[in-house]
Amino acid sequence: MVTTDEEEKTGVIFLTKPLSLDGDSEVDYRAPNLIKRVLSLFKNVRPGSDLSRFQLSPLFNLPKSHLQCFGESVYCVGNDLLGRCNKGESPQERFTAVVSWSISILRPMIFGIAPYNPILGETHHVSRGNLNVLLEQVSHHPPVTALHGTDEKENLEMIWCQHPTPQFYGTSVETEVHGKRQLKLLNHRETYEMNSPKLLIKFLPLPWVDWVGENRIQCHETGLEAELYYGSSSFFGLRGNPRTVKGKIFDSTSFELLYEIDGQWDRTVKMKDVNSGKETVIYNAKEAISGLKAPMVTDQKGVWPSESALIWGILSQAILGKDWSNAREAKKAVEEKQRELLRERESRGETWVPNHFTVTHSKEGGWDCSPIQKWVPSAPISVPL
Repeated sequence: MVTTDEEEKTGVIFLTKPLSLDGDSEVDYRAPNLIKRVLSLFKNVRPGSDLSRFQLSPLFNLPKSHLQCFGESVYCVGNDLLGRCNKGESPQERFTAVVSWSISILRPMIFGIAPYNPILGETHHVSRGNLNVLLEQVSHHPPVTALHGTDEKENLEMIWCQHPTPQFYGTSVETEVHGKRQLKLLNHRETYEMNSPKLLIKFLPLPWVDWVGENRIQCHETGLEAELYYGSSSFFGLRGNPRTVKGKIFDSTSFELLYEIDGQWDRTVKMKDVNSGKETVIYNAKEAISGLKAPMVTDQKGVWPSESALIWGILSQAILGKDWSNAREAKKAVEEKQRELLRERESRGETWVPNHFTVTHSKEGGWDCSPIQKWVPSAPISVPL
């Protein structure tokens, strides 16, 4: 957290711990009658409704925006799984490293609270070592987030475009994350394309949040492909660990099965070579997403006015202090400012244009975001190594 003497004018840059394996959040949400209170939010919502415009009271907010949560999945990690992707000597070694890294992107969510909906033009700019990551909210309705991450030393690049669509189904909310994710290993001239599994929030019979569905990873240059399936091995969520992942890696040109994958993404995941029968642990959640550290401001003057941690800083501070009156006022102030800016643009006949991405949209191809800069510059916010 950073404050200044002119806090009322400049706001507060407020950064919190990332979501990690330990449930290590600075919010301890244990409200009485939690299920009843959560379900009361949806009493006037019809099953099948799109919740992308749904507004939450600060009482149900995690003290950070979706923009920050997306970014944390990339730059907050206990070991350098991303760097390993570039170091594999063979295409198969690099591909299995990419699979391991893709599993590490998943983070345990907390039932009963959700991040803020980012405002239009909101940014989040963070560095971890040589990895520089920049996110921008390129659309508000519908919500679309663009991410660009680069590491000049390792010569790798990430480009994501995410469009989540949460829908209410009576006893659950299911969020499908549309959009393309790319990881480019420029030294090897390889591009890995992948999608995201769905986020499922279940209210009954027991409250639970989990990642479910298919995650497909492809590299057209090598012909290698992976199909991962996230889901539950428990009966109605009453027993067992539902955070399972099963799948396979195969050569898409010959359809030869190479490896089988099995495990739990919040524990360990193993890979079995189908030819030799040898098993290898390719992912250990305790090493990757346990005890993660919060980012820190290293150059306060370099923080943009659009920075997520600044826009929502006063609100986040109020939520952690359980000062709900000031939290409501802070959230209202951000929302009113956005409505005012929208009215001003409409009065001038202007259309908002992203600052860091070129965005295209079509009904057939969905949303596509291309970064304007080749390399993301070092950020004024960094993650301690």
